[in-house]
Amino acid sequence: MNLTHTQPRGLMKLLLHSPTRLYQLHLGWLLGERFMLLKHIGRTSRVMHETVIEVIGHNPQTDAYYAASGWGEKADWYQNLRHTPNATITVGRRTLDVRAMQVDSNAAAEILWEYAQKYPIAFRELSALLVEEKGEPTRESIARFAARIPVIEFKPRTNGR
Repeated sequence: MNLTHTQPRGLMKLLLHSPTRLYQLHLGWLLGERFMLLKHIGRTSRVMHETVIEVIGHNPQTDAYYAASGWGEKADWYQNLRHTPNATITVGRRTLDVRAMQVDSNAAAEILWEYAQKYPIAFRELSALLVEEKGEPTRESIARFAARIPVIEFKPRTNGR
């Protein structure tokens, strides 16, 4: 199956970007730890951009957060992070300077499996929308999802690295 969806436009784009306004009003904490505000540098403009993306996992030992690029490699924030991986995220009331890196498909499958167990309805809807797979998540369907949708690790930077 191919990713046949296109990036959102018009009203859909406005709706998807509305959570950013909550963060601008210092109310992003209302979204809890399910979402993060990502501040990243544009690959062409070199201007700071902000976008809100869903957190699909958190590793308390390393304090790394994980997100999936729902629009695949086409997503602007994904492309920007590939060019300049240093960014800042705000999750709940915490703000962290991070380095973004794509995880391999095996690690992505594990992260997505845990997400699917914790949020089965959300995973089913995302899977149907993004990779056109319906039904209960299985290890196999999640592995296919992980092979097609990039999963990014946002790991706290130390000493500017």
